[in-house]
Amino acid sequence: MSAPIRPQPGILDIALYQGGQSALEGVAEPLKLSSNENPFGPSPAAVAAMGRALGESHRYPSTDHAGLRAAIAGVHGLDPDRIVCGVGSDEIIHFLCQAYVGPGLEVMHTEHGFAMYRISALAAGAVPVEVPERDRLVDVDAILERAGPQTRLVFIANPANPTATFLPMEELTRLAEGLPAECLLVLDGAYAEFVEGYDGGRALVEAREDVVMTRTFSKAYGLGGLRVGYGYAPRHVVDTLNRIRGPFNLSGVALAGAEAAMRDLDWVAECLRVNAEERARLVGGLRQLGIACDESYANFVLARFADEGEATAADAHLKAAGIIVRHPKGYGFPQALRITVGRPEDNSRVLDALATFKGAA
Repeated sequence: MSAPIRPQPGILDIALYQGGQSALEGVAEPLKLSSNENPFGPSPAAVAAMGRALGESHRYPSTDHAGLRAAIAGVHGLDPDRIVCGVGSDEIIHFLCQAYVGPGLEVMHTEHGFAMYRISALAAGAVPVEVPERDRLVDVDAILERAGPQTRLVFIANPANPTATFLPMEELTRLAEGLPAECLLVLDGAYAEFVEGYDGGRALVEAREDVVMTRTFSKAYGLGGLRVGYGYAPRHVVDTLNRIRGPFNLSGVALAGAEAAMRDLDWVAECLRVNAEERARLVGGLRQLGIACDESYANFVLARFADEGEATAADAHLKAAGIIVRHPKGYGFPQALRITVGRPEDNSRVLDALATFKGAA
């Protein structure tokens, strides 16, 4: 009998991705603050556009995503020919690994980086390399010291998840200038909209031939359930990724919803305004309770407790109050809880529950 077929090396080393918990036993409608979703949901214009697109579901969607790329380019002042769209920014990450790395080549990410960097590297047969952070912040010097001739991709989430910290443009520029010649720097901007004045790395992408930025519609635009993202890159990179991208990777409904969401500037602006106000209130409230918390540049905060035992107890206390947050042990923070910034009343519930917990402790 012949040996059973086996997957390519690296694939069985992948631990299954664990999304944020969304249900609590015995609680009909828990307050879900575990996945950094927009608490106000999608733009009404996007909902209407998706409804209209449903009536055309018998038609294949656009293969070139021209309408969505035009909307993105128009709003952000980008070159539409340098945009590639994917099933969330996750798919762009996967495309990059599929296209540029393989056995013996390295994909670098920081120690608390997004799990998909490692997963996509292993799926391509490459070697994932984890570089330490410094006080929950990307350490440019550590990356430059470790990068070598086998390094082909360096993924940097900015703002970072789950830390919510932010690396200024001068540090990103220094990193890009110091990496090996055959290496692409990928700036993952899933939370870029939440930083006032930050372009996600656009200027760096346009100034160089070795920098890519990714963005998503899952956070600020409230379309996590649609799975739409995009990359902005040098034309040679976009040409490469389009050669492996499925021709119909985005549905007609997803394309219509994302295009309308991108064009509804007022809805996004209001969501970002409330997030900034409530984020500051949540950070301040946590600190008043004696819970350590860095300044956040995203739509969530990382609340740090004395140790893993206290974080676990706080998580249980919040669940008992019908509130679901993320205990990011898999990201190297067993002593912390990641809490999505919700609506004003949501954040009040969180602070009140934690005040009860700290009082009981």
